[in-house]
Amino acid sequence: MIHISYHHDLKEVQGDPVLADVMTAHARSPFDRLEWWQGLEAECALRPMIAVARGGGDVAILPLQQGEGHLRALANWYNFTIRPVLNQSIAPERATALIAAIARDLRRRAWRVTLAPLPDEALGDGVLAAAFAQAGWIVKREQCDVNRYDALSHYANYAEFLAARPGTLRTTLKRKSRKVICMIHEQFSDDVWDEYETVYRASWKPEEGSFGFLRRFARQEAAAGRLRLGIARHEGSPVAAQLWTIDHGTAFIHKLAHVEASKALSAGTTLSAALFEHVIDIDRASAVDFGTGDAAYKRDWMQGVRPRYRLDLFDPRNPRAWPHLVRDRLRGRDRIRGRESLVSSASAG
Repeated sequence: MIHISYHHDLKEVQGDPVLADVMTAHARSPFDRLEWWQGLEAECALRPMIAVARGGGDVAILPLQQGEGHLRALANWYNFTIRPVLNQSIAPERATALIAAIARDLRRRAWRVTLAPLPDEALGDGVLAAAFAQAGWIVKREQCDVNRYDALSHYANYAEFLAARPGTLRTTLKRKSRKVICMIHEQFSDDVWDEYETVYRASWKPEEGSFGFLRRFARQEAAAGRLRLGIARHEGSPVAAQLWTIDHGTAFIHKLAHVEASKALSAGTTLSAALFEHVIDIDRASAVDFGTGDAAYKRDWMQGVRPRYRLDLFDPRNPRAWPHLVRDRLRGRDRIRGRESLVSSASAG
């Protein structure tokens, strides 16, 4: 017996001891946590609809946004990934069964569900695709981005890691590293955070989506001991800033910027090096995740690349879905797959 429930009030989720335990003990990244969802609601005006399936002692939580027939993942541009939150001991086939139960129930509430960015590794888009197909949804899967990362287990220390980077990067560090002073803050300070915002506003970056969200997130991560906020200064003035966190052995690089007028200092490269050294030699991180996107500076630091996917899920019984399904068929796309092909491919995997 599987029980389905929906929560629009995140205080309900926080007050449920089972859900609170799953999200506290089994979350493996910032994006899986209730605090992240609370920030999206409070600072980014997203309206949560948390779908929960329970059965046989197992729990699956699918974070969604409210919508009028078209539901989306509870995520925005700050998310590296979106995925179900599951109790740690759950078997893949059990996870699929619980999410399929959510998917069947969602047909009473939506004609379309869009989930992105989804990881391909672990319990990512494969489980979700198989579960929704099993529940009768038509599944369109396409790559929407890439993720740059590096596993650190084959480096004994930062020196070995740096030796494996491109020669041009190492040369830049030799020439420019003495021009700035780098500090890494693990405690939150409004004064230091103001420096971060000052750098960002003077950078090449577009206008930030929500400084309020980032400030809130940094404060929470500092309280949990996960914040690594780097500031590089030249002649006393901040010229580069980077927001990192360390979480279950993975260093997440969230945001980085440098003052455009100080570009010749290569302060951002020097600050990155200081943070890499910190998370490798002090935090003993097992991996670094540079988020979505494939910019050249990410390729310089990260040797691994993996895809991120979007699942567009349509209920073929609902007339509102038909124009989208017909349009894709007429375009000759082969990305829309039905229940049989998805379930068989999931079984083969």
